Amino acid sequence: MSADRIRHLFEIVDARRWDDLDQVFHADVVYERPGYEALVGFAAVSDFYRNRRVIARGGHTMEGMAMEGDRGACWGRYVGAKHDGTPIDERWADVYSFADGKIRTRRSYFFRPAV
Repeated sequence: MSADRIRHLFEIVDARRWDDLDQVFHADVVYERPGYEALVGFAAVSDFYRNRRVIARGGHTMEGMAMEGDRGACWGRYVGAKHDGTPIDERWADVYSFADGKIRTRRSYFFRPAV
């Protein structure tokens, strides 16, 4: 069920169906993402996607997933564009915990070459 919840999250985000975010995120969610203060609570996460996220369009490609109990991780690539039209092609990884069948914590990482 948790793996399906993650897949559903990316479907919602890629389709920009913000009203459906409550289907995947726990009311007490904590989302940590590089470049932002931790987003605490569903209202903060919803506001991020609706108003603060710099990405205007694109899609996730999941390359792998590992799940164990109430924890999981996945990784892949995102290709799209920012609101200013700048293209984005980003490799990412997420780690999750789940409660009550929904995402309770999410921590995102983005690949940046060291050299």
